[in-house]
Amino acid sequence: MNKRNPKVDTYLRKAKKWREEFQKLRMVCLDCGLTEGLKWGKPCYRYQESNIVLIHGFKEYCALLFMKGVLLKDAKGILVQQTENVQAARQIRFTNVREIVGMKPILKAYIKEAIEVEKGGLEVDYKKTSEFVIPEEFQNRLDESPALKTAFAALTPGRQRGYILYFSAAKQSKTREARVEKCVQQILDGKGLND
Repeated sequence: MNKRNPKVDTYLRKAKKWREEFQKLRMVCLDCGLTEGLKWGKPCYRYQESNIVLIHGFKEYCALLFMKGVLLKDAKGILVQQTENVQAARQIRFTNVREIVGMKPILKAYIKEAIEVEKGGLEVDYKKTSEFVIPEEFQNRLDESPALKTAFAALTPGRQRGYILYFSAAKQSKTREARVEKCVQQILDGKGLND
C-alpha cells in the first residue's frame, strides 16, 4: 500500500530545489500508509480515492499541503492559509531538512487527523460563487453581452470562481479590462481559465 511510485521518483530526480526536503516529506507520507502519485504535477498522497496531502516547493519554502486543512484542529498552530482566496487547503512550510526531521511526529499526527477527516466524510463548507464580488469591468461585459452572461452562468462554480479571482487579482482597472477581454472567447467556448 505504501509503495513508491516511479513517477514520483522521476519528479524527485528532476527537482533542482528542495530535493532533500521533498524526500523527507515523502517518507513521512509513505510511513502513514498513503498511496503515492502525481497530481497537478506534484507528489500527492491519497487515502483510498481522496487526496490528503501534496508536496510542493516555492522560491522561499517548500510545503506539505493538506487538501482539507481548514478542517484540522491545528493543535500546534502551524497551518498556513496560502492566500486569502484559498478556502480548504492549508500548508505547513519548511525551509530546511532539520525542520522536517524535528517535526516528524507532529506531521504524522496531522496526516493521521487528515485521514480521519476523510474517513468521517467531513466536507469543507465552500463559499458560494455568488458570494464573490464580480469586478466592475467583468460585470459591465456581462451586462453588454447576453451570450457572455449565459456562457458564464453555464460554467461550473469552480470555473466561475477561477475567472472572478483572476480578474479581481489585477490591481489596475486597465489590467482587469485586458484580462476580461483576453478570456471572453474562452468563456464563450465553455472553458475554464486553465482549460
